Amino acid sequence: RAPALSPEIQDWMREAWVVTSLNLNAYRIRSGYLLTALLTDRNLASRIRGSSQELAKISGDQLLKEVATLIAGSSEDQEAGEPVGAAPTATGGAPGPVAGSKTPSLDQFTLNLTERAKKGEIDPVIGRDAEIRQVIDILTRRRQNNPILTGEAGVGKTAVVEGFALRIVAGDVPESLKNVALRTLDLGLLQAGAGVKGEFENRLKGVIAEVKASTQPIILFIDEAHTLIGAGGAAGSGDAANLLKPALARGELRTVAATTWAEYKKFFETDAALKRRFQVVKVDEPDITRGIRMMRGFAPTLEKHHQVRILEEAVDDAVKLSVRYLTDRQLPDKSVSLLDTASAKVALGQSSTPPALEDCRREIEHLNIELGILERETAVGVDHAARLQELTEQKQAAEKRLADLEKRWTEEKRLVADIQRCRARLEGPMAGKDKQGKEQPKLSAMEESQVREDLGKLQKELAKIQGDSPLVQPVVDSQAVAGVVSSWTGIPVGKMVLDEIKTVLTLREKLEERIIGQSHALEAIAQRIRTARANLVDPRRPFGVFLMVGPSGVGKTETAMALADILYGGDRNMVVINMSEYKEDHKISRLTGSAPGYVGYGEGGVLTEAVRRKPYSIVLLDEVEKANVGVQEVFYQVFDKGTLQDDKGQEINFKNTIIILTSNVGTDTIMKVCADPDTRPDSVGLAEALRPDLLKSFKPALLGRMTIVPYFPLTDEVIRQIIKLQMGRIGERMRQNHKAVFTYDDAVVGAIASRCKEVESGARNVDQILTGTLLPEISREFLARMAEGQPVQKAHVSVDGDSKFVYQLS
Repeated sequence: RAPALSPEIQDWMREAWVVTSLNLNAYRIRSGYLLTALLTDRNLASRIRGSSQELAKISGDQLLKEVATLIAGSSEDQEAGEPVGAAPTATGGAPGPVAGSKTPSLDQFTLNLTERAKKGEIDPVIGRDAEIRQVIDILTRRRQNNPILTGEAGVGKTAVVEGFALRIVAGDVPESLKNVALRTLDLGLLQAGAGVKGEFENRLKGVIAEVKASTQPIILFIDEAHTLIGAGGAAGSGDAANLLKPALARGELRTVAATTWAEYKKFFETDAALKRRFQVVKVDEPDITRGIRMMRGFAPTLEKHHQVRILEEAVDDAVKLSVRYLTDRQLPDKSVSLLDTASAKVALGQSSTPPALEDCRREIEHLNIELGILERETAVGVDHAARLQELTEQKQAAEKRLADLEKRWTEEKRLVADIQRCRARLEGPMAGKDKQGKEQPKLSAMEESQVREDLGKLQKELAKIQGDSPLVQPVVDSQAVAGVVSSWTGIPVGKMVLDEIKTVLTLREKLEERIIGQSHALEAIAQRIRTARANLVDPRRPFGVFLMVGPSGVGKTETAMALADILYGGDRNMVVINMSEYKEDHKISRLTGSAPGYVGYGEGGVLTEAVRRKPYSIVLLDEVEKANVGVQEVFYQVFDKGTLQDDKGQEINFKNTIIILTSNVGTDTIMKVCADPDTRPDSVGLAEALRPDLLKSFKPALLGRMTIVPYFPLTDEVIRQIIKLQMGRIGERMRQNHKAVFTYDDAVVGAIASRCKEVESGARNVDQILTGTLLPEISREFLARMAEGQPVQKAHVSVDGDSKFVYQLS
């Protein structure tokens, strides 16, 4: 039979834990607590009565009062390495009450903010003077003197309270608040380990009792105050809010609470008794100007932590770029996070191997592995000569690149160190002391001029070496901040914008390489995007909203795909919504997400989720005229304000998207007015001719929010150009996959063009002919040769007398 503890031992341990946690506010059962439990519990005491006369001399009640003092400084204390009653945490955590403390509950379950402020452990708070004054006004009232800070996550509610603590320490408060201690109540610690019924309530009552009994006035700060509702309310117990209500009502307890506006409405407004005990203080998101001031005050803290220098331009851009691109978060939280990350990257780059160097080394390692495998197979007769040659060349190129990077890294580190020394000499007299705390001698005018000249030369030399891809950055500048934004969002910001601007300036030419015969449409699109990139349009709206109208197969969808490739790096940054699937009004929920109570709530909508994950993308709404009118109306706000609410009420940002709507409305009108080349209208005239047809499918308010881009039907000459473009793509695929050269006679283009009889299908005719006749036949020839082990080096297509394709492979 397996050994087991007797029921008496189990009862003893259970009672010892009750004494430890409830009576002594401790988290470890000590030998003294075991003795206390043995003597205070009647059942246990009766079992040991008579076993020792010494035990009869000890009063259990007296021992319970003095046990903490008696065991303080004992060998158990030294072994534990912490004071009696210390609370366990994952990393050492908050200390519990010191032995003999008059406020064990406050010591254990609260954190003294005023003490932290005195020690300089709280960062300066800037830009929240109005909110701090409001808190002070409410706290000095006779009744309803409990402020509750409400605002979105990240706007700085806790910072307001920390700013109040700093004012208390500085004495910049009314006389009634000058001797106040501000303490943060940790509800997590109150609940941790409170498994016994009534334990949580006893702990909270202990905190309230000590606040009332304290000779020094105490104000409690309760962060995430909505967690009060229901805290400890299991198994029929009262929750924390109900325990606090009487003390708050009588004015015996003053608190400052903080919660989000949504949680306040959900938990506080539904409890009228709790609501009227608090006075709301709204903490709004600061504007850009105030956000920059806040960041200027916080920058020195980041400089001290990361040991880097942060420039003013980095502070400005941290706020402005975060407002523009990180729309799902609030100032100043997002700008602090952005500048903190940029500072960490710069500090890391100054002391560790740059990512470009690491990537190059990994590439060489992978090439060596593949070379080793192929050489081993070559030794047993497998022919890998071509691949081995290719890998050897790649390895040599990578090794040369690595050597260049290592040389540049060494040189950049030297220059950055010299730049930092020059900066330290120039900034040292202003700061008073250097990093080691030594007084800096003041430079003479001649010395200062010489150091400035040296600094300028070093900076120019560093810029020349680095180019557009620095390995080591001497300071946190706007480029460092822009790089973080780019890595978070995929949006080209900073120096990468220069490449994008060059692309935008030549956008029409790049589009014409893929879209044939629609120069007017491409120019209209390029003009709008150039204006948007110059920041001359309303910044609240998307980069562009285009309604592309024309017959099928003229290049509307291809234009969207080309824009995604050129501007956004590929079709992976393209969101395609087939609007023909939204013919019913209730299908709106598929775009934005199901309403609460319906299947799929919380999963997000097809459109909102896609744009939330890829805020920098092309949004293609295909065949938009087939969507229900109610579905079309959803986009009014998107086109006007650049935002759309999802099922959870979150604002999804469309400001960095290009929205393209395609439609076949007015195809008959287009074919009719363009039938005669001599009377064919220009793009403006065609748009006017289409307007009556468009008004039948779209409301004028919707049309007024879009740029209408008409597409002309394809002429015979355009069809021939498209055929040549497609044949060129076939040749490129042959070169990549088979290392073969593809050529064709001009007669092949004429033969394919003569088969394109369906005008309404446009360029899709070309695809059908190529994939239905030419490609299957040439593929059969390729496969036959491959089956015989004969590689194809050249493929030529011509036409015989019957206009059939003839293939010559060699």
